[in-house]
Amino acid sequence: MRKTIQLLTLFLVSMAATIAIVALVSIRKPNDELPRQAHSLERQSDSAPTIKPEPKPVDPIQEQLNAMSLEEKIAQLLIVENKCQTITEAEMSRLKEAPYGGYILMGDNYGTLASTRKYVEELQKRAKTKLIIATDQEGGPVQRIANISDRAATNIPDMYSLGSTNDAGLAQEVGRVMAEEMRAIGINVDFAPDVDVFFNPNNNVIGKRSFSDNPQVVTKMSMALAGGLEENGVVATYKHFPGHGDTAVDSHLSLPIINRSHNELERSDLVPFRNAIENGAKIIMVGHIALPKVTGDNTPASLSGTIITNILRREYKYDGLVVTDAMNMGAITNNYQEWDSYRRAINAGADMLVLPSNPELAIENIKRNVKIERIDEAAYRVLKFKKENLEDYEYLDESYFGSAEHAEVVQRIR
Repeated sequence: MRKTIQLLTLFLVSMAATIAIVALVSIRKPNDELPRQAHSLERQSDSAPTIKPEPKPVDPIQEQLNAMSLEEKIAQLLIVENKCQTITEAEMSRLKEAPYGGYILMGDNYGTLASTRKYVEELQKRAKTKLIIATDQEGGPVQRIANISDRAATNIPDMYSLGSTNDAGLAQEVGRVMAEEMRAIGINVDFAPDVDVFFNPNNNVIGKRSFSDNPQVVTKMSMALAGGLEENGVVATYKHFPGHGDTAVDSHLSLPIINRSHNELERSDLVPFRNAIENGAKIIMVGHIALPKVTGDNTPASLSGTIITNILRREYKYDGLVVTDAMNMGAITNNYQEWDSYRRAINAGADMLVLPSNPELAIENIKRNVKIERIDEAAYRVLKFKKENLEDYEYLDESYFGSAEHAEVVQRIR
């Protein structure tokens, strides 16, 4: 009997132990799986999800450039003159296939107000790309729009008289007057203001086209006039870099030589240009003037990499449009073969040639003598300028041209 009780007790103890072990395993099993799940999550997190690279932003200007032929690109680097008031068959073909970058309106282009505007509108309508339509409208002796035959443009006094008022507000109003009358024609770029400092009393080529013999007055008044132009839809051009004020030679006839050092220029001639660049100048025109103490020779500034690339681009950080003075002037034609001057100017860093005597020759010689990278750089800058400044251009009606209100503004100069 005792033995039976002992066996029964042993059996019960064994059963209890078994139940306890089973229960313990059942309780621990979910917890045992947690580390395995955690490890599984860790392995998943170690594998970075596949992320598609963001598409590069589209540069519409670069796309436009990429779609152009080499001849189209080079043609964009020229501002030419069509010596009449109608578009010839040859001009129509050029506008359709590879239009020039722009046209400058000279005396031969001005007829009646209506016919001149129609001519400009036709140029723009037929061109594959927006055209720069430029003129020299400074005031004083240089007022191209005064050539309109049937209407009197407002007569703008010379800039020296305006500068003598030292009234920036008045200069800004004069800029507005000039812009509104040019927009009645369709002009979108003015080759003004002249920011040369009038140092030399024998300087007849600049003379009273300058605002003053004081660099600070030139700076103040030119910036105000340019502001009046651009606030009213016409882009200003600061000329003639790096300063044509201390010459006694007319660059239309021969090459002026200025014997000033870089430091001397910094204290005088370059002051207005530096200020214009700091305030967002969009176009700077480089003059046909030699500065041997800066360049080491008599290379004109317009053909000099030292002047355009080293000083204007790199030192002054200017990234706007660089245009040359007229390439048909004596300072260039008396000293360089025509084809040679074109490639020199572009290689030096100019973006656009104004008034090449033979535009087709310019295209051919740039094609053969300028690297594609330099052509692309210049053409890109031209297209960028047009997109940023000419897309929203609007004409004004003829009532602005020579208006009584404009006359009242300029009467305040005297």
